[in-house]
Amino acid sequence: MPSRVRVWLNRTYAENVFFMDQLRRNPSDRAVEIHATHGDADSPVLAAADTADLEPEGLSPAAYVEYALDQCARRGIDVFVPRLHQRAVVAHRAEFAAAGTALLAPTPEAVAVFEDKATAYEAVRSVGVAVPPWWRVRTADELVAAVEELEAAGHRACFKPAAGAGGVGFRVITRTPLSLMHLNGFPGPYVQLDLVVEALQRAGEPVDWLVMPRLEQPEVSVDCLTGPDNHIRLAVGRTKNGRRRGFTLHEQWLEPARLIAEGFGLHYLSNIQFRMLGDRPVLLDVNTRPAGGLHQLSLCGVNAPWAAVQLALGEDPGVIEPPFLGQDYAVVSGPRPLLPAALPRQRVEEAEVLLPAVPAPVQAPVQAASAGAAAVLPL
Repeated sequence: MPSRVRVWLNRTYAENVFFMDQLRRNPSDRAVEIHATHGDADSPVLAAADTADLEPEGLSPAAYVEYALDQCARRGIDVFVPRLHQRAVVAHRAEFAAAGTALLAPTPEAVAVFEDKATAYEAVRSVGVAVPPWWRVRTADELVAAVEELEAAGHRACFKPAAGAGGVGFRVITRTPLSLMHLNGFPGPYVQLDLVVEALQRAGEPVDWLVMPRLEQPEVSVDCLTGPDNHIRLAVGRTKNGRRRGFTLHEQWLEPARLIAEGFGLHYLSNIQFRMLGDRPVLLDVNTRPAGGLHQLSLCGVNAPWAAVQLALGEDPGVIEPPFLGQDYAVVSGPRPLLPAALPRQRVEEAEVLLPAVPAPVQAPVQAASAGAAAVLPL
């Protein structure tokens, strides 16, 4: 009988409760136990895990690696899916392997390339993948010059941090003066250019932003599973157009995703995002980790988390073709149980007292990429 597999997810997104569900419902009928750690005691992933710990705050990357190696040794971790301090962790792959733990993460070189969006754009352009025009800006004058050049070419300008994830810091530039119209309803991504310039001048220190055109929908996120041999095992695009979601296997999205995943060592699970610039797809972003919405591929009959764990364990699942493409759907919020306001629960053999989980609803954001537990409903 195959042995139990022990998987650890660190500081992952709340929506990855579904990632955990898929590991347990794997088609190999293999026993899976999940360890989770987080800095937020109310993260749903802690309640969804078999064992859980609160992570210490303020650790340097090097100190975090020591913490992670200790967790793997004490918890008997077979597969570690690192999100926090991914670059530092993958640089010590051999030490984790010596502890009996496989890292479900790309090469250190791939993580370094895609941590910085400007470096990433330069790199993928060199292998023939289309990218939008972009400017790296650090001062108010550089920002204004980039915005003016984009506007002269007929584009609406936006900016985002050169390093970051989850859309944090993304804003769209407008020259419309602030009025009551902007203060009605919910806050949006639009920000007045004069207010941004004033904030930069007042800050007295440089920023590190990318300024680029506001790209059009659809947005297509290609979920890739790539082996350590740099060959793709799975590539499926998830389309986003407003509330509507769907799937695609069109080569205009999959071909550039394969070029990136195979060419840069994006081993195991990655997510490569595209949007439209005029009538052509261009790269938006590359995530060197499983996407929050990866579980949505289950609507195509695919269990990508389990295939990735198999690959990390040396059990190659081979090339995976979705048996069908699911119908269009919408993402909706739903409740998930939380642990009591106390220490995370442990397995009986690892603690004297097993604390029961107390159901407490957690409302997940509507957006699939947000940090929340969300379900999908067909349209």
